[in-house]
Amino acid sequence: MKKIFFFPFILISLVFTSCSQQKNIAYFYGIESTSADSINQYFNKAHEALIGAGDLLSITVTALDPLAVAPFNLPLVSYATPGSNVMYSQPQMQGYLVDINGNVNFPVIGTLKLSGLTKSQAINHVNEKLLPYLKNPIVTIQFMNYKITVLGEVSRPGQYAINNERVTVLDALGMAGDMTIYGRRNNLLITRETNGKLEFVRLNLNNADAFKSSYYYLQQNDVIYVEPNAVKSIASQNISLYISSISALATTFSIIYSISK
Repeated sequence: MKKIFFFPFILISLVFTSCSQQKNIAYFYGIESTSADSINQYFNKAHEALIGAGDLLSITVTALDPLAVAPFNLPLVSYATPGSNVMYSQPQMQGYLVDINGNVNFPVIGTLKLSGLTKSQAINHVNEKLLPYLKNPIVTIQFMNYKITVLGEVSRPGQYAINNERVTVLDALGMAGDMTIYGRRNNLLITRETNGKLEFVRLNLNNADAFKSSYYYLQQNDVIYVEPNAVKSIASQNISLYISSISALATTFSIIYSISK
C-alpha cells in the first residue's frame, strides 16, 4: 500500500519540477500577460553610446570646399608595423584615440574633450569649434573599436565587434550563440566602466522588466557574464563521488525498508 501512494507522489513532484524548470529556462516567461505599452515607453528614447577613454574614433570633416577641410582630416596612411616607413598598398583611415583624460588631439583646433558625450553631442561640439574656420562644416563620427564581451554559459564565448553602435543584451547573446541549457537566465551579470569606475548590474531575463533596464542597451566594452546554474555546478564537481553517495544512500534505505516490513 505504501508503494501505491509513493508513485503518484513522485509523478506529481516531477510535474511541478518540470513547470519550475520551464520558467527558469524560457526568456521572459509569461510576457503575453504584460502590457506592451508599459514597456514601449522605454524604447521611445533613442539610445546612443557614450564616448569614453580608450575609444578609437573616426572623425571626418566635409564641406563645399574640399581644400578648406583638408587640414582638419587625418591623412590616409597605413604602416606595416609601428615605426616603419613601409606602407600598405591600400591606405586606411586613421583614428583619434581618446586618452585617459577623455581628450583627443584634433588638427588645427587642438585638444577636444569628448569623453562623456554621446556621438551626436560630440558632433555638435566639434562642429562649433570648426565654425571660425569653415562655412557649414559637416562632421561625421564613428566608433572604430566598438566591442562587447560575452562570457560564461553561452555557446560561443568571446569578444564581438559591433558596427551599428546600438546593441541590446539579446543581440549580444545571439552573437554568442545563445545561453546553454545550464545558463542562469534570472541572474545575468553586466559589467560596465563609466568615467573610470566599474558598475555591476544584474538582469533577470525570465522577467519582462529587463526591457525597462537602462542596461538593456549595451555600451562599448560592456562585459556580459552568464553564471552556471545548480545543475552545471554539481556536474562540474566529482560526479563519481555523488553517484557513490547516492548509491550508498539507496542501499541504506533499501535495507531499512526491508527490516521495517
